[in-house]
Amino acid sequence: MEPATSEWIKPIQRQNLSELAYTNLREALMEGRMKPGDELPLRPISKSFGISATPMREALLRLVTEHALEMDGRGRISVPHLTRATLIEVRKIRGFLEGNAARQAALTATPEAVDELEQVHVDLVVAQDAGEFSRAIGLNTKFHLKLCEIAGLPVSYEVVSNLWVRCGPLLSHLYDGGLPPNWDPHPHVRIVTAIRNKDPDGAYEALNMDIEGGGAGLLAHVRD
Repeated sequence: MEPATSEWIKPIQRQNLSELAYTNLREALMEGRMKPGDELPLRPISKSFGISATPMREALLRLVTEHALEMDGRGRISVPHLTRATLIEVRKIRGFLEGNAARQAALTATPEAVDELEQVHVDLVVAQDAGEFSRAIGLNTKFHLKLCEIAGLPVSYEVVSNLWVRCGPLLSHLYDGGLPPNWDPHPHVRIVTAIRNKDPDGAYEALNMDIEGGGAGLLAHVRD
């Protein structure tokens, strides 16, 4: 059986194969390149990556331990389906942590760092307008993680990235109903503007607006 999705797979040729496979899989989960329910059969996916089954098994089991993947009684590994309660909990935690990062960025981020954050959103819009939705989803993930980075909060970055691993696959449904709400301006723009204006409360509010409004349609794709 071939992997459900293979476009994000790249052959691995360097040392520490298990770590590299883990990193690739983790990024694919965060960026919505795998969907809930996708199966990851060991031997076919190992072949796609160009490595043996042993390091791939180690990478997959590591993600199972982190609850980013799940394994059934027969040892089959797949991307889990989120429940409504889990998604709402993740969103609340993200709202607090990413909102705090937005506040901190408004107080301490350099103009150059804010420029970098803004460019990620510009690239997202270009990809979205071109119908490159997979790339747009990846850039959306990058925007939120970049926010934690420019805020200078490494622990928050680590925790938030783990949350994105859990909810990232659900983002594969972000454009199922067409383009997201036509905000004017987009919450990302509000976030960037608030940070530039040294407005921590405005940055926090815009961040949470993005999480609540932008992801509202995803609730239709979770299990009760």
